[in-house]
Amino acid sequence: MALPGSHARVRWPLSVLVVCALAGGLFAAASVTSEGTDLRPAGGDVGSLLKERAARVERGRAEARSLQADIDALSKRETGGSLDKLLDRVASLQQATGLTAVKGPGVRVTLTDAPRSVDVPGLDPNVLVVHQQDIQAFVNALWSGGAEALTLQGQRLISTTGIKCVGNTVVLDGVPYSPPYVIEAIGDVGSMNAALQTSPEVITYREYVDRYQLGLEVETVDGMKAPAYAGTVSLSYATALDPDES
Repeated sequence: MALPGSHARVRWPLSVLVVCALAGGLFAAASVTSEGTDLRPAGGDVGSLLKERAARVERGRAEARSLQADIDALSKRETGGSLDKLLDRVASLQQATGLTAVKGPGVRVTLTDAPRSVDVPGLDPNVLVVHQQDIQAFVNALWSGGAEALTLQGQRLISTTGIKCVGNTVVLDGVPYSPPYVIEAIGDVGSMNAALQTSPEVITYREYVDRYQLGLEVETVDGMKAPAYAGTVSLSYATALDPDES
């Protein structure tokens, strides 16, 4: 008894062979059309030779069109449209995971350290600079506001992106960046701005803007672009140590 699904696994290789055979026919048709590399007629009436050559070329093109139509029809018939659905699904997942470029209206947030002229006796100097948690607060608020794509310093952010603070710089995927820190989010502008107004962490940052002159600028951009994520998407996991190997 055949295993479930075995029929589909047999049909697909056969269809691939047929498509390859038809593609070979296309190659042969192209070869006939090109007629090799001899561009000079061997003799006879030039007008008649040109007419004959034109007729051969047209027959070759017609055969190529016919074979291409057969390939297209066979592909649709054998896959039952499942291939197109699969490709659409892949494209959708690529956009959701940040693997494709996105363009649209969005919100740009610029964060900067307080001016060096700010001097408050007894105040921790770290309060006057932008930290990882400040950037993360705005990023999280924009995500919660429905951002479809986010970038920091022009680099696409995805679910596994790590933002770290090292000294007075922020490290993104191993690359250090200095302020100003520019966050761009593409999506529903109204929803994202509302999220920035209600986020407790963002509200706290705004208080420091008013009190200690930390820099904050929020603006709307009509034609914002977010590049596709160019880093690695592979994940590594910790595993339990084998007692025998300890």
